[in-house]
Amino acid sequence: MQSPWKILMVAPLFLLLSLQSSAFPANDDQSRPSHSNGHTCVGCVLVVSVIEQLAQVHNSTVQASMERLCSYLPEKLFLKTTCYLVIDKFGSDIIKLLSADMNADVVCHTLEFCKQNTGQPLCHLYPLPKETWKFTLQKARQIVKKSPILKYSRSGSDICSLPVLAKICQKIKLAIEQSVPFKDVDSDKYSIFPTLRGYHWRGRDCNDSDESVYPGRRPDNWDVHQDSNCNGIWGVDPKDGVPYEKKFCEGSQPRGIILLGDSAGAHFHISPEWITASQMSLNSFINLPTALTNELDWPQLSGATGFLDSTVGIKEKSIYLRLWKRNHCNHRDYQNISRNGASSRNLKKFIESLSRNKMLDYPAIVIYAMIGNDVCSGKSDPVPAMTTPEKLCSNIMQTLKHLNSHLPNGSHVIFYGLPDGTFLWDNLHNRYHPLGQLNKDVTYAQLYSFLNCLQVSPCHGWMSSNKTLRTLTSERAEQLSNTLKKIAASEKFTNFNLFYMDFAFHEIIQEWQKRGGQPWQLIEPVDGFHPNEVALLLLADHFWEKVQLQWPQILGKENPFNPQIKQVFGDQGGH
Repeated sequence: MQSPWKILMVAPLFLLLSLQSSAFPANDDQSRPSHSNGHTCVGCVLVVSVIEQLAQVHNSTVQASMERLCSYLPEKLFLKTTCYLVIDKFGSDIIKLLSADMNADVVCHTLEFCKQNTGQPLCHLYPLPKETWKFTLQKARQIVKKSPILKYSRSGSDICSLPVLAKICQKIKLAIEQSVPFKDVDSDKYSIFPTLRGYHWRGRDCNDSDESVYPGRRPDNWDVHQDSNCNGIWGVDPKDGVPYEKKFCEGSQPRGIILLGDSAGAHFHISPEWITASQMSLNSFINLPTALTNELDWPQLSGATGFLDSTVGIKEKSIYLRLWKRNHCNHRDYQNISRNGASSRNLKKFIESLSRNKMLDYPAIVIYAMIGNDVCSGKSDPVPAMTTPEKLCSNIMQTLKHLNSHLPNGSHVIFYGLPDGTFLWDNLHNRYHPLGQLNKDVTYAQLYSFLNCLQVSPCHGWMSSNKTLRTLTSERAEQLSNTLKKIAASEKFTNFNLFYMDFAFHEIIQEWQKRGGQPWQLIEPVDGFHPNEVALLLLADHFWEKVQLQWPQILGKENPFNPQIKQVFGDQGGH
């Protein structure tokens, strides 16, 4: 995977965009520096656009809009401080160029954050200037020709070399690379810290100094003296001397939920408020530090393992919360082993972060949901980079053997197929992107073209005006889904049963339309690619209904002691 850290920016929102790059599928091709340059260009155009639009919305100077943007950013992670440093370094030239009616594309090419390499097409987000591009760029360069910042080397910088950011960069790097909590005193892969792969991703540890205490394990001596599995149920009923764990959970078939997924499963999300000048306020960026230390993912709100109340106002709950409602003994037993850019090809790099002991722990429901990156890449010709059915079969068998050696007997593994992503172009291409809503000047078709030109698109195959390419991508996705279906039907393992489920996004769209919604409302508005929170919760609902109808044994029993558990233990320690 390309590293999102060699991005050549020093602004907080450039940091945000550099992290966004980690959500875009990688090709396991480390040799192409154009990737990081491309993300740098996207970051620059985005931030300059926001600055320009803030000035327009508030009828202010460019200087005032830059200061306004910095004032909105929180102090955490030195975001506000870094923003003011950027104004000091680049502000005067941005003011000159925007004051001369140069758009964000021209500004970023002039300041050399965007570059047109010899023989390569010109990549631009906005419509080209009325005058020729060459003339406009020469004019812009004349405006800033004496600027000292043009001597600043864009290609040799690394945001993590800045002293104020080095420590947090290192923390996030380790969390991304290892996919285990950074703060984990007892090294049991569970944490009392929310982000940096902590309990937003897997159940909160209830004793971080004892590696034998963690969510999902079978209770130690029925948890008479301590809560060894962190489900909040422990001690002895004084009325009859029976341990509560034994009384309430024995025979109830507890089980956990584990997701092996990509950025969709991790719930990748960039808030539209972060780039929409007309909506921006002091409250807009409150969650930015949390998002950055979660790799711009929101697993705590995801469809598989989310445990917080939905932010979108629909009644559907995550699969984990449904399992908990079915049996309160499942409390905190969730793991979101998802990673931005993950695919069948690179899962082996982080599947070791999965925590399950076949002798000591309860069984688990494992959902394998690599729904895009085996057919998606940002390459100019994405077809050769797609995983073949033969290679997928090999990768999957390697994954299943690993799971069989770690999962307790009685577990279940469910494959999710790949979607038909043609709905992205069909429903979004002629709509305005949040960046283009103010002046009606940026559609999703323009965004897709810009990202494809820079070779940083999350999925060139589906996010393309080329209908033939979109069809080819969907055909390969269908081939890979059929491969998963065949494996599920033919392979047997000692510790788990194997199932397959279509990624039926068309059914989700139909359900949403019945409620009066539109298909485009199910896609993340900023990246125009990922399913949003509504879509993920509707998918969770579809998953649950299908499993309950066809394979109810996967879910385990409904625990008749749930009311007593709530009466004695309340919220069981929360999440």
